Amino acid sequence: MKTLLPRTLAACAFAVAAVAAVPAHAGAIRLASEFTDFTLAANDDGSTGLVNLGFTANFYGLNRTQLYVNNNGNVTFDSPLSTFTPFNLSNTNRQIIAPFFADVDTRGNGSSLVQYGTGMVDGHNAFGVNWINVGFFANRTVPLNSFQLIMIDRSDTGAGNFDFEFNFDQILWETGEASGGNANGLGGSSARVGWSNGASNTFELTGSAINGALLDGGPNALIANSLNSNVDGRYVFSVRNGSVQPPNDVPEPASLALVGMALLGAAAARRTRKQR
Repeated sequence: MKTLLPRTLAACAFAVAAVAAVPAHAGAIRLASEFTDFTLAANDDGSTGLVNLGFTANFYGLNRTQLYVNNNGNVTFDSPLSTFTPFNLSNTNRQIIAPFFADVDTRGNGSSLVQYGTGMVDGHNAFGVNWINVGFFANRTVPLNSFQLIMIDRSDTGAGNFDFEFNFDQILWETGEASGGNANGLGGSSARVGWSNGASNTFELTGSAINGALLDGGPNALIANSLNSNVDGRYVFSVRNGSVQPPNDVPEPASLALVGMALLGAAAARRTRKQR
């Protein structure tokens, strides 16, 4: 059950300023029409059953052909995930890939639904999930976020190899109201962007769990930056021989520092019970 948490103006002040700065669309989302085979019904904190990728993905020694699509901005390999307040990816035991882990709520009139399916990217089999124009808890539809996860078969480079992309067109809210955010989706325990194999291998983008940082116009705006890509709003990770490769855009020691910086926001993240 969800309960709305008390909020302070101080916690939201920076986030409000960030949103007001530059409302824009990055245009990084691609081939959205190809990843619409299935639709997750309007829900709050729901998940699919196991769905097929269409290829084999070796993620840290575990060959996966299926995963769970979770409404709250992530996919998991081990089991569905209903958690709505984003937790620290560096110490979780969950096998998760999270383009935007936050409290997505698609029940409101005006929110689109989460869609997923298979397609092709540059001649390779792919699996994609679209969170395009989605709202946040509780039934909020102003503003809306648009982001996407694409997993791309790269078995042409070796068995089980794959890439995954986080693509962002618009990020105007960061938090659900049950995670301490306000009615505009600002403040509280902000979204986290990254991945974990459920053990010692993890990554979070700079700005994760920091109020206002990832929003359009924020200091680490997802639509204004990129990783291993020349497209603003696109973050590409290559998995070879089961391991995510260090980002080309960031030296390996620095990439580890980014994870450490994200940990600083962990103290603010808390899990609460929901009341519908």
